[in-house]
Amino acid sequence: MNLAFATISEVAPDVARGAISPIELTQAALAQIERFEGRLNCYITVLRDSALEQASRAEAEIRQGNYRGPLHGIPVAIKDNLETAGIRSTAGSKILADYVPVEDTPAVARLRAAGAVILGKTNLHEFGMGATSINPHYGPSRNPWNPECITGGSSGGSAAAVAAGMCLAALGTDAGGSVRIPSAICGVVGLKQTHGRVPIRGCIGASNPTVDHIGPITRSVADAVLLLQAIVGPDPRDPTTENVPPLPANLDLTGGVAGLRIGVPTVHYFEETDPEVETLVRTAIAELGRLGATIVDVAIPDHPALLAGLAGLGAERLAYHWTWMQTRLEDYGVDVQVSLLSAQLIPAVDYAIALRARRILAERYREVFQQVDLLATPTVVVPAYRIAEVDETMRDPALLARNTRLANLTGLPAISLPAGLTQSGLPVGLQLIGQAFEEGRLLQAAAAYEKATDWHTRRPPLI
Repeated sequence: MNLAFATISEVAPDVARGAISPIELTQAALAQIERFEGRLNCYITVLRDSALEQASRAEAEIRQGNYRGPLHGIPVAIKDNLETAGIRSTAGSKILADYVPVEDTPAVARLRAAGAVILGKTNLHEFGMGATSINPHYGPSRNPWNPECITGGSSGGSAAAVAAGMCLAALGTDAGGSVRIPSAICGVVGLKQTHGRVPIRGCIGASNPTVDHIGPITRSVADAVLLLQAIVGPDPRDPTTENVPPLPANLDLTGGVAGLRIGVPTVHYFEETDPEVETLVRTAIAELGRLGATIVDVAIPDHPALLAGLAGLGAERLAYHWTWMQTRLEDYGVDVQVSLLSAQLIPAVDYAIALRARRILAERYREVFQQVDLLATPTVVVPAYRIAEVDETMRDPALLARNTRLANLTGLPAISLPAGLTQSGLPVGLQLIGQAFEEGRLLQAAAAYEKATDWHTRRPPLI
């Protein structure tokens, strides 16, 4: 077994009985970092010595019979906009280049409590405000499937690191698709749970706490479940969290899709889609039908009009950045400067309209879910494009988030799964969207598709 590309589910039983050492796992991931970091730029900070010390402690604890569970001794990476106690947390910005928090964000603290080994902090789009992970301060993250191409964002370093074997799993954040976009483009699994299941306190630069999430990026659905189970739960200091029943400790992923009604939206989600992406995603949806699901077309009422009314939400990002905009505007990258400055031009009435449109949009999705159990769409409507294209052709990065941001606006859980490769060898993702707090059904369907295909086992040719 190549430990750098093992899944957590595969190695955890061997770690528990001492057949595989956390030190071995950590060394395997660090070897991949040493080999490929210069080409892929996944990390802003690598904690080599600290990671080996953590792994050594984990091994000693396990030998003494103090096994904490399936994440004990597992090397993971953390997106650099999540606060980590005593570890530089830059959010990919020049402004926070020397910021060292005194406290972990709850999701990180919970991973530590589960025994995970923190390898380092991953690269991202500055302050999470973009979908390419082309960072002007720390350089662009590069796609393991083609280093000339974007990773997607904003959690690009996290997804690329998982795809390249530079960690066994990673945490990302997702306010408009920032876990699912790079997961699709890098050929791994990305999960955004229902809003409110996981605290977002300590997520730096969250432009709107009502849409932001912290979620797992992994190489399998089962691994995403393991990370999600570790980080869920309310936080008394985070008003965005919901006190809802926890996920079952042993969530059954074998339920399949037989009897489920899976809706395929007739508006928005397949518009502007690259032909290869559409073919691969529709083939994936047909596979769900072969597995026993009923596939039906669904119309989401008023969808185009409601989307047009959402533009005013961009004003919310000003609250977090207002002071720095007055004193350090030039320290932002150009694209983030443009985003922040343009947000100042949004009239209050447009913001009020956007809030109303968002409420109605959520109601329309609730209506659709009275007809179906899940929705199936492309995660991203185009494959990864070349980093150089952003400047050469001014290609619109907003296209990358076209299909993902709706689950943030409605708070619904969504997952991206590897669903094929284009003729040029670039990954494509299938997105499944579920009902609020119905992650169990969503993950069962995802696991059924994963079991029936082998796309999640493919490795980048670079590796």
